[in-house]
Amino acid sequence: MSQMFPRIGRRRALQGGTASLLVLGLLLWWLRPWAEEPPGGSITFSTGTRAGVYHEYGELLRAEIDQDMPDLGVRLLTSAGSQENVSDVATGKADFAIAAADAVATYKLDNGAGAGRLRGMARLYDDYLQLVVPPDSDIRSVADLRGKRVAIGLPNSGVRLIANGVLKAAGIDPEKDIKPSSDGIDTGPRRLGHGLDAFFWSGGLPTDGLSRLAKKSASAFRFVPIDVGLVAKLHDQGGATRYYRATKMPESAYPTIQRGDPVPTLAVSNVLLTRSDMDPRLTEWLTRTVIDSRDGIGATVHSAQLVDVRTAIYTDPLQLHRGAQRYYQSVKP
Repeated sequence: MSQMFPRIGRRRALQGGTASLLVLGLLLWWLRPWAEEPPGGSITFSTGTRAGVYHEYGELLRAEIDQDMPDLGVRLLTSAGSQENVSDVATGKADFAIAAADAVATYKLDNGAGAGRLRGMARLYDDYLQLVVPPDSDIRSVADLRGKRVAIGLPNSGVRLIANGVLKAAGIDPEKDIKPSSDGIDTGPRRLGHGLDAFFWSGGLPTDGLSRLAKKSASAFRFVPIDVGLVAKLHDQGGATRYYRATKMPESAYPTIQRGDPVPTLAVSNVLLTRSDMDPRLTEWLTRTVIDSRDGIGATVHSAQLVDVRTAIYTDPLQLHRGAQRYYQSVKP
C-alpha cells in the first residue's frame, strides 16, 4: 500500500504540540474569568428612589448578577440619589453605586470622607435635566421660576446639586427667590399643579415616573427648555460644572408630550463606582456582567442601551479600579 501522508518527525511533532498548548493557554487566558469559579459572598448596591432609573437599573442588574454569580448575594439600598450614593460608597455603607460625574467631582473637591478611595468601574449612560411644568403654565424659562413653588429634588440627591446650579446661573437664589420643596420623581409628578408649579428631575431617558404620567394624558405636562446660554453661565461657576454639556433631549424620549420636538437641556454622565479596597476579581466579574447585560437591561431601561465597552473605560473623575482595568485589557482588540 502506498504511503498517503508523509511521516512527521519527532521534532516537528513536539513543535506542533507546543504550539497547540500555547494556543490553548492563550484561549483560556482570553476567556478568563469565566474559566474560574464565580465569586461568592454578599455585596450592597446603593441605587436611588424607587421611581427613578438608578433603582430600576439596579434591580435588573441584580438579576443578571444572579445568573453570572449565583453564589453572590446582592442587597439593594434605596437612596436620595447621586450625592448620597457617593458618600455611601466612600464611607463603606455600600460597596457599589451609580452616581453622576458632577456629584463624584463635588465630593472629591469637598474632600469628603474616604474620597481618595473611590474608584470607577464603568461609564454607563447620561442623565438629562428635565424641568417639568403643567401644560398651561406661564413658565417658559428657568428665569420664570422666580416666586414659584419648585421641587429641587431630595437633599443629597444629584437633582438637588444640578437644580441649584442651574437656578444660580439664571440669577435665582434657590433659598430666597423660589418656594423650594424636596419632592423627587416619586412625588413630584402627582403634585404638579397641586402644590407645585414646577419640578426638576435629572435622570436617564425615559424615566418611568414621567412615562407613567405621560400615558395618562398627552397634555399631562410640558418641558421647559434649558438653553445653551444658560449652560455657559453654569460653566462659569467652575468646579464640577465642567461635567455638564449642552444637548437636546430627543423627541423619542416622551413622544406623546414632545410631539416631535427635541428639548434643549444639559446632560451629565453616570459612573458605576466602588472603592479601591474592593476585591479585584469581583470587580472584574461585575464589570463584565455590566457590559454583557447591556442589551438585556436595555430592553427595559432604554438608556442602558448606550452602555458600550469602547466608552465605558472613561470613568472621569475617577481612576479605574484595577479589577475593572483587568477586564478592559482582556477584551481590548
